[in-house]
Amino acid sequence: MSTSTLSEPVRETASPMAPLSLGSQTLDWSRTYLMGVVNVTPDSFSDGGRFLDPAMAVSQGLDLAAAGADLLDVGGESTRPGADPVSAADERARVIPVLEGLREATDTPLSIDTYKAEVAAAACRAGATVVNDVSGLTLDPELGAAVAEAGAALVVGHIRGTPLTMQSDVSYEDVLAEVAHGLQESVDQAVAAGVAPERILVDPGLGFGKSVAGNLTLIRGAGVLRQRLGHPVLLGPSRKSFIGKLTGAEVDERLGGTLAALVVGRLAGADVMRVHDVAEARQAAIITDALSSGDHEGRRRPL
Repeated sequence: MSTSTLSEPVRETASPMAPLSLGSQTLDWSRTYLMGVVNVTPDSFSDGGRFLDPAMAVSQGLDLAAAGADLLDVGGESTRPGADPVSAADERARVIPVLEGLREATDTPLSIDTYKAEVAAAACRAGATVVNDVSGLTLDPELGAAVAEAGAALVVGHIRGTPLTMQSDVSYEDVLAEVAHGLQESVDQAVAAGVAPERILVDPGLGFGKSVAGNLTLIRGAGVLRQRLGHPVLLGPSRKSFIGKLTGAEVDERLGGTLAALVVGRLAGADVMRVHDVAEARQAAIITDALSSGDHEGRRRPL
């Protein structure tokens, strides 16, 4: 893998990817897909505690689906910098009622944001069809087998260390090349565990052991990752600290920065955006897709 080649700012959006079937929904990668965030935690960096009650979390998920979310990502453990881990039992208790409630109320595909095999298996039984592992199988090597057994799709993320320690070292010689290498190792591990290659997405892990400059490089390099790894790319810029460091905005004032990152990331070649503010992100995505495709009539789709 050539570091110099990886660092070139090329746009790669046209490479064909196999469609991803998730229950009654299919992602064909023809447009921007939005993953809505449903945090069921007391200590999330963006909305900690607001949706800890299962009924409120289900209501929030349904609101995001109505606003245009293509997937709903339910998480029961904060992965903010410095976050302490929680037990698998506590995590299951938080997320399973929410997943079951959402599964009864919507056909929007559900994702479980976890790095634990035990939680992932229970979540898939409760209705999740995607497992979003920010660690890229580095924190629980059994997770790949659990995903394969469930027949779920898998997002492998890039992280250094754990959420508790990841910001202690954010230096890279070439962040794009090193993240690509780490993601390839995660993909290979997932495939070896039995996960079908066409059911794997990659996430460079914005904010997970990255500097401000590193995050910006990875957003601009989304198409490079897509081309080199051969998998759809998910980006999670929503309300992240790099936006605050660049603009001075507090967490609840970072929508503008989030949307700017979404637009640039999509134009660079990303396929899925994980966001808190779905309605606003959907509007930005529609315009971005229309401008990049030359479809000046727009691509508005019915909710």
